[in-house]
Amino acid sequence: MSELSALDAEIRDLMRFAARGSMLPRFQALADDEIEMKGVDDPVTVVDREVEAFLTEALTKLSPGVAIVGEEAVAEDKSVLDHLSEQCWIIDPLDGTANFTEGKEPFGIIIALADGGKAVAGWMYDPITDRLCHTKAGEGAFVNGERITAKTTGQTPPITAIARTFLTEEQNAMVDAKIAPHYSLVDIPRCAAEQYPRLALGINDVSSFKRTLAWDHAAGVLWLNEAGGKAARLDGSEYRVDEHGLPGLVGASCPKIWDEFVARVLK
Repeated sequence: MSELSALDAEIRDLMRFAARGSMLPRFQALADDEIEMKGVDDPVTVVDREVEAFLTEALTKLSPGVAIVGEEAVAEDKSVLDHLSEQCWIIDPLDGTANFTEGKEPFGIIIALADGGKAVAGWMYDPITDRLCHTKAGEGAFVNGERITAKTTGQTPPITAIARTFLTEEQNAMVDAKIAPHYSLVDIPRCAAEQYPRLALGINDVSSFKRTLAWDHAAGVLWLNEAGGKAARLDGSEYRVDEHGLPGLVGASCPKIWDEFVARVLK
């Protein structure tokens, strides 16, 4: 029988409350004036802002004095990123905003707790299925309180999800030349809260990410590594939440697949 710790249950309940109060009522019902563009292929909605405001207030009450780094707060003030080297909560209030604005799944909420530039705990919540993926450093990876071990798809060639949206023409050519002949390429879900679970639950084998923003990846990297998969920079170094300017991150269902994929990229 699964059982959540008190903190995991509290974080889940906050995410669930935010999703049911703001997110789900507006799914497939957003008005045009509830969507803005922060940049190319980078929408923000009233839901992003409402959920972040709620979680910021709730987490501040839960742990007074711990900094909050929210995606939308950073969009308004880049100096918020300075807190990533401290003890801080990291919030992605609506992961998969582009999907949400199009009335499509998946989308979710991601929260991580970091200290000294490293994630020490993480939670990824899927409001549609009520699935909570959660982890604490050194304690394993869990789905709804059940400990899981990462597994491959068992497919040959391995199934690979690559985000081409932000790749340069040269990088896309590299994918076509070095990766495509050796892997079965599939589309990414445009939602880290879904992509990381796919890497551990036997749906995808490996995925690469060009953009490595802390709110997208802090929780998922820790969760996948705690499950026995591997997520790291291309040079094999660990992912740090305070190195937000660095490109390149690969996640895989097992270290062997990670090693093989990176070897092909760097060949």
